[in-house]
Amino acid sequence: MKHTLNLLGIPFISLVVGATPILADNLNGPQKNAVRSAEQYLSFTGFSRNGLIDQLSSDYGDGYNVNDATIAVDSLRVDWNKQAVRSAKQYLGFQGFSCKGLIEQLSSSYGDKYTVSQATYGAQQAGAC
Repeated sequence: MKHTLNLLGIPFISLVVGATPILADNLNGPQKNAVRSAEQYLSFTGFSRNGLIDQLSSDYGDGYNVNDATIAVDSLRVDWNKQAVRSAKQYLGFQGFSCKGLIEQLSSSYGDKYTVSQATYGAQQAGAC
């Protein structure tokens, strides 16, 4: 979805990213590589949208530009609720959590960075609540 703003008499066009999936043909080289990296991460563990963007863009992760990582993640069709369930089950597989504790872990900015709604769904579906 494009939005046109008029700043100081100069038209400015911005693209709202994440509203709809972007076709792979519209991605540049680094974005296509970030998509491949994201798909690899999602193939072996659960990630939230924000957690995956952070992993891809972190200096300790893949080091992609934040914008490229965001575009790549938003181009994927991911059920973030299912990812939250997957993450919740992984936590419960190696440690006990209360319902509240697991929701906090899944939604914390220091944890998995799911939305509270996604974290709650994940904890409930994994049997912690």
